[in-house]
Amino acid sequence: MPKMTGAEAIIKSLRRYGVDTVFALPGGQLDHLFDAMYKEGDDIQLVHSRHEQGVAYMAYGYAKSTGRVGVYAVVPGPGLLNSSAALCTAWGNNAQVLCISGQIPSHAIGKGYGDLHEINDQLGMIRHITKWAERIEHPSHTPATISEAMRQLNTGRPRPVEIEMAMDLMGNRAEVVLPEPPAEYDTPPVDLGLIDEAAKILGAAKQPMIVVGTGALDAGEEVLALAEALQAPVMSKRTGKGIVSANHYLHANAPMGHALWPKVDAVIAVGSRIKEQLMMWGKDENVKLIHIDIDPVEMTRIHTPDVAILSDATVALQSLLPVLEKYNSVRASREDEMTILNKQVYAQIRDHAAPQMAYLDVIREVLPDDGIFVDEVTQVGFVSWYGFQTYAPRQHITAGEMGTLGFGFATALGVAVGNPDKKVVQVSGDGGFMFNVQELSIAAQYNIPLVSIIFNDNTFTNVQRQQDEWFEGRRICSDLHNPDFAKLAELYGISGQHADSPASLKSKLEQAFKHNGPTIIEVAVKERMPSPWKFIMMPKVRGEVVAG
Repeated sequence: MPKMTGAEAIIKSLRRYGVDTVFALPGGQLDHLFDAMYKEGDDIQLVHSRHEQGVAYMAYGYAKSTGRVGVYAVVPGPGLLNSSAALCTAWGNNAQVLCISGQIPSHAIGKGYGDLHEINDQLGMIRHITKWAERIEHPSHTPATISEAMRQLNTGRPRPVEIEMAMDLMGNRAEVVLPEPPAEYDTPPVDLGLIDEAAKILGAAKQPMIVVGTGALDAGEEVLALAEALQAPVMSKRTGKGIVSANHYLHANAPMGHALWPKVDAVIAVGSRIKEQLMMWGKDENVKLIHIDIDPVEMTRIHTPDVAILSDATVALQSLLPVLEKYNSVRASREDEMTILNKQVYAQIRDHAAPQMAYLDVIREVLPDDGIFVDEVTQVGFVSWYGFQTYAPRQHITAGEMGTLGFGFATALGVAVGNPDKKVVQVSGDGGFMFNVQELSIAAQYNIPLVSIIFNDNTFTNVQRQQDEWFEGRRICSDLHNPDFAKLAELYGISGQHADSPASLKSKLEQAFKHNGPTIIEVAVKERMPSPWKFIMMPKVRGEVVAG
């Protein structure tokens, strides 16, 4: 058996699982880990950051856009805590993120001696925002721990995991066996009786709807086959966008889904909580609910469905499609109906949120069809949830339910690193961009070809709107003082541009995509953009809402 350090065992174990990119910020407790990565040479792409939140968001963006595990490493204590916002984002958005944390010397863990970066019960703390976490107590234990981490990431509901190792154990040498990873992971068997029940309901339905979320990202072919068999619109909000292309007539954004909801008589939720439909739009006894999810807790969290199928989305739909043929009828195409509704809804969106849509339309026109769009917690970002069209899964990266302001820029850097063959564009507000502005240094150092568009109105716009509307205009802490972002970019050696209209943005964006490197485009916003919430917080249209 070969001898290696604990740190070398971590990196060589990860390599066996196909990990070729690590985002990491160096520090004392990770010295041996960085040396191990150095020894791997070109087999590991190492990208560092200027703040731990940066590498964690990069790993998140890498994972969400590629469908592969995003790995990052940070020092313990404050380093790990600095990354926790991104871990929360990965938790809320079902991302396969592996956090590697250092630890204080093994003899001091839990003793309270005051070692550098020591916090009380780090492992217990991080278990609250990860699916699974474990400490490696000896270099020889490393392969088994990495194996379990990968099993956790690739089975059940995908959520982030964490491993940690004391700094002295990372440097200790021991005999280590590196077994081969499994060829595949087991999935729960499908209950064919429940599949039959679901097929009967769907076959009899006159106005079925499919609602998809993160759990269906890898089942696009099966979702589309089901949609076409049922002539059922496929609705997604944020995380399920692109599972059915926006170019397909059965695609439905959230406002379209809301318009259709009053007449729906059967809904099949695939990897989605269908929170909006149940807790905002309303439900009555005339709607049959089928829920497919890999997480048994999710299926009954809000409402008990008529049929609950515990399964991977692809496996369940592959089982459902042939059975549906027995019960389904020949259905007339809904292409004309859905095409008319699509035009009506987008006309309403463009009328209500005209400034945001003018910019989003330009981005969509210039961004290649296979390009990736990363939003942010900002006015243009909010409207993109329902107004920006995507054509395949993993083309729209979002913070989802966490709404973590400032996630966008660092996340998009990870997206660009993971997708070097695709164009990546990211939108920020001036407030959110400043959360990770320091990563301009990394964009320049690695020449990452990301185009970031910063909409600058010198305001936390959402906060100020609420102060005006809810508190009689008593504004406090919502006005901002910003640099000239384009000039700031130039100080880092990055292309910095200004735009003040959709037309000028189009020109600058076309130039940016021809440029081999990062670009910052600052858009001056002279007037407050309209509220985006009309098409997000949509009202009850039938029955009763399910109480939270």
